Amino acid sequence: MTTRTAPVVHHRMDHRLVLVMALASGLVVANSYYAQPVVAQIADSLHASTGSVGLVVTASQVGYALGLAFLLPAGDLVERRRLLTGVLAITTVCLAAMAMAPTWQLLAGAALLAGVSSVVGQILVPFAAGLAGEDERGKVIGDVMTGLLLGILLSRVVAGLVAEVAGWRSVFWLAAALMLFTLVLLRRELPVVPPSAKLTYRRALASVVTLIREEPVLRRRMLYGAVTFASFGVFWTSIGFLLAGAPYNWSDGTIGVFSLLGVAGALAGKVAGRLADRGWAHRQIGVLVALTAVSFGLLALGHDQVIALAVGTALLELGIQGTHITNQAMFYPLRPDARSRLNTAYMTAYFAAGSCGSALSATVYAAHGWDAVCLLGAVFPILGLLVWLVETVRRGRPAAR
Repeated sequence: MTTRTAPVVHHRMDHRLVLVMALASGLVVANSYYAQPVVAQIADSLHASTGSVGLVVTASQVGYALGLAFLLPAGDLVERRRLLTGVLAITTVCLAAMAMAPTWQLLAGAALLAGVSSVVGQILVPFAAGLAGEDERGKVIGDVMTGLLLGILLSRVVAGLVAEVAGWRSVFWLAAALMLFTLVLLRRELPVVPPSAKLTYRRALASVVTLIREEPVLRRRMLYGAVTFASFGVFWTSIGFLLAGAPYNWSDGTIGVFSLLGVAGALAGKVAGRLADRGWAHRQIGVLVALTAVSFGLLALGHDQVIALAVGTALLELGIQGTHITNQAMFYPLRPDARSRLNTAYMTAYFAAGSCGSALSATVYAAHGWDAVCLLGAVFPILGLLVWLVETVRRGRPAAR
């Protein structure tokens, strides 16, 4: 096989390569979300409680956060094509183990390991940002992230439909096959680019903490990302339980199709990246975080009103994913030689918050129901909006003087 080496100078990225990166990001990130629409079926099959099966979703998110913290920094140290294909081989094995798991505990353990190895999309995003020219970086990030977000959305649709026809185990067999396809695709299409940093792994991990300490822009992006993705975990962990029970009583396939309402988030990704390139990043963060908070009012009404639930879901995804793309467009330019480590700091906080939201959601739903879940989900973006207001006031003081 011929090895292609990317030039070190920046040029406009080939659309085919952007498409490959977007497709791969979507296929891999889907692994962390296949379980969400089929939690009720898994609970029945394994004779487990809804709270226990909810922890399977949480385990996947926790694993993803661990992968971001300890695997993603390697993107600055190891040639990325070789790193990505090796990680995907591990992901394939973990998904096969999930398909064969006889108990919810073993399923959760395999989900944890699959989550660790499913950070390929987050290695590809800074890879794409480094290959893109300065004037197109926000657009390229938005395009790759759109693929990633569509993967999240379509994973629920596919999982619901496949589980309804062939059972939940078939979902994870399909996922394993898709990882083999992705491995071959990336091996064939990705250019070979030398690592951007010459550090030991230990020093690379330590430098993540240094980046957080030295970059206030990164710290603020971490906070806005964390509060919105915590609300994401709150909503998507419990929505399957709500829709499977009265008054909806929906099938797994219908629950999966409902997830398509989140396409608003994917569309926001493309628009948010372009607006960030034009200098609108700070203002749109405030609007998007506010939308995330407002969406939970509609979601609470959605306990028995499907229109309110649908509109609330679309607004929630719009707010969360638009915030995420804007954040990335703002922090990637900070340190061009450390983009994977910048992403490590941001995404570790992001998914750690999502894991907390997911765990709290499963507990709160079991104890207090849907209305309490919506209240919990609204708390996080409200805190983020308060921080944004304080930041806005501080940004305006020098100009006022």
